Amino acid sequence: MIKSKRYICLDYGDKRIGVAFSDPTGTIASAYEVYHRTCLQNDLDYLCQLASSQGATKIIIGLPLNADGTEGSRAQVTRQFANLLQQKSGLETELVDERFSSIEAEELLKEAKMPWQERKKILDKVAAQIILQDYLNTKK
Repeated sequence: MIKSKRYICLDYGDKRIGVAFSDPTGTIASAYEVYHRTCLQNDLDYLCQLASSQGATKIIIGLPLNADGTEGSRAQVTRQFANLLQQKSGLETELVDERFSSIEAEELLKEAKMPWQERKKILDKVAAQIILQDYLNTKK
């Protein structure tokens, strides 16, 4: 039997977390949802339950690096969240460069002629999908 490579990817933010999943072969990323944060413990509980219910085998988290590739305060906060999520879920987590993923998501949605109010609702999950697809493409 082939081992599943179903990944969950998070575009972590202060108010929202974009969520995407790969297919079980770890080939194609799909946007899943935008989770609206409540408090750290609820966020961790929800994401662990979601990863488990979807059969995720690994957590990919976008690391918000500065344009020059250095880490700022947002990257440090993201690293702390990733560590907590790994401890709670028991799943391996991997941080990946997410520079420009939100810009790329915004451009894709603009090209689709989606109105701003609609784009705003799904931007984070599309960014998570882009981060995950980039990750999957580099693992081929």
